[in-house]
Amino acid sequence: MKRLFVCFIFIVLTTLSFGAMGCKERAISESVVRIHIRANSNSSSDQNIKLLVRDNVVDFISNRIASCGDKDDVLHTLSMSLVDIESIANEILFNNGFNYVASATIDNEYFPSRDYDGMTFPSDYYDALILSLGSGNGDNWWCVAYPPLCFVGELSDSDEIKYRSKLLELINNYF
Repeated sequence: MKRLFVCFIFIVLTTLSFGAMGCKERAISESVVRIHIRANSNSSSDQNIKLLVRDNVVDFISNRIASCGDKDDVLHTLSMSLVDIESIANEILFNNGFNYVASATIDNEYFPSRDYDGMTFPSDYYDALILSLGSGNGDNWWCVAYPPLCFVGELSDSDEIKYRSKLLELINNYF
């Protein structure tokens, strides 16, 4: 009887643990706003211009969402900034001789699981700012706009990714 009780407790705890992990993963996708910048193609020129667009768009976005208090605030701010985001991207494309344009939308899309520096973003549907350059068929760059985490890669040929958290920076500055 004691063995049966121990087995029962083990099964219950295991079930609760897996259920809690599923809830945690679901909570991640429901509480995050992602930014995806999709290159026109995988050619080196399209990938390089994507990084130049990224730098300018992320600077613009960061300034606007820095004071947002929650996910809805961020989504509203990004939605109100779509025309400006497209204008920034299109100016960079035009000034660098590209003959395609950018389009920006807010959408809820399925994204595969991604792991960065100990953080897992499980595969699921996420709200995201999608900035497509031209056809948007090339590799993308992404970061998390909310909560204010961002994975910022070095320009052009570096594969190194750095983890940056504005929230952690604020906490560290406070203490």
